[in-house]
Amino acid sequence: MSSQNWQHAQSMLVSGYKQKRHDPLSKTLPTKLFNATARKVSGIKNLHDFNCGLKAYRREVVKNIEVFGEMHRFIPYLAKNAGFDKIGEKVVHHQKRQYGKSKFMGWNRFVNGYLDLMTLWFLGTFGKKPMHVFGFLGTIVFIIGFLAAFFLGAQKAWALYNHVPMRLITDSPYFYVALTMMMIGTQLFLAGFLGDLISRNSAGRNDYQIEEEIRCGK
Repeated sequence: MSSQNWQHAQSMLVSGYKQKRHDPLSKTLPTKLFNATARKVSGIKNLHDFNCGLKAYRREVVKNIEVFGEMHRFIPYLAKNAGFDKIGEKVVHHQKRQYGKSKFMGWNRFVNGYLDLMTLWFLGTFGKKPMHVFGFLGTIVFIIGFLAAFFLGAQKAWALYNHVPMRLITDSPYFYVALTMMMIGTQLFLAGFLGDLISRNSAGRNDYQIEEEIRCGK
């Protein structure tokens, strides 16, 4: 290289930049909503990524939880319900995908994950006491329907007492709404009662997590 070309090369300034990665909103928003909902429902505040594929568990955790369907993403929640509350998170380095396109997250998986999360929440909260939810809802619905029917009857009685023309109670749509609510309330209450009976007669109703057995010699 001549001295003139070398001086020209030295006078040139080469610069570059790295463009920040911007994932589409359809990919990032379901993930953020799913993780926020999972943290809120599970109560595991220090776990920010439930979908991370890198997870490590102690042997006793794996032996004492049951994973079925697509519940693998909620193993931390299952472990917490089983009594293992020492759950933490470490920063890991993920390699960029080299080939193909990820199909792991999207609105479809968000909806399915949300439904699975609600199932786990219900089983963990009311799995052994279904009467607390079905009986409560059934009582509320029945009382509302009963009060509505009582109001219609009282209104009809007042009209008859004061000789005021009034259509039949059965001609009012509110009568059938009130009757339907009373029937639904009764069915919900019975569903809770039957669920409680089934739960009390379950084969695993008295199963407990045993950490260590201590045997005393004679």
